[in-house]
Amino acid sequence: MNLKTNPELLPLVEWWEKDGKQTVIWVAVAAIAVAGWHGWKNYRASRLEAASGALVNAYTTEEMEDAVSKFSGTAAQGPLRIRLAKNYYDAGRFDEAMAVYDELAAKPVDGFEDIPVVGKAQCLEALGRFDEAQAAFDAFAEAKPDSYLALTAQLGAARCFAQSGDKTKALARIDALKAANKDNEVATARIEAAEAAIKRFEKKAEVEKKAEAPAPVS
Repeated sequence: MNLKTNPELLPLVEWWEKDGKQTVIWVAVAAIAVAGWHGWKNYRASRLEAASGALVNAYTTEEMEDAVSKFSGTAAQGPLRIRLAKNYYDAGRFDEAMAVYDELAAKPVDGFEDIPVVGKAQCLEALGRFDEAQAAFDAFAEAKPDSYLALTAQLGAARCFAQSGDKTKALARIDALKAANKDNEVATARIEAAEAAIKRFEKKAEVEKKAEAPAPVS
């Protein structure tokens, strides 16, 4: 049957020729978009699940590097990079760790903003750049006194004083921290551990100094 010859269907024919084809096209596009959106949501969900698995299960530096590359752009990217920086640090790759911490500090991860700042200071300390590290530790502790990493930074500054040869200032810092945290058993244990480490630094420096001293003339 020819639609145009049926008076009852003429309004439908006119609508089809004027708007109908375009409407069907938009409906088809919308259907594709919805399918694509659900597909994208499923894809993102699967990537996030895989990234979360990598965050928990990746241990070696190579595994972490692969995970960071593979899951760039996911919510797990920031925590993965934090773990990668820690792996670099633990492996003695301090310059690489510091580079990652710099990148993280430039684009902070929500909830982890303090880690790259203190992490970079620790890298500076490990590289023997004690004055820079001490300044970075102190700046953080002063700016973020309530941070969960404030004590870590304060102890780092004390270590830097000791390693740069100022044992008096290092132990004065330790004594001040003991007084400020005397009712906190966990903090006190950490401070005492740092104090023991500082004393080891002193002994090491004394041994090295004696080794460098000229032999007595017989």
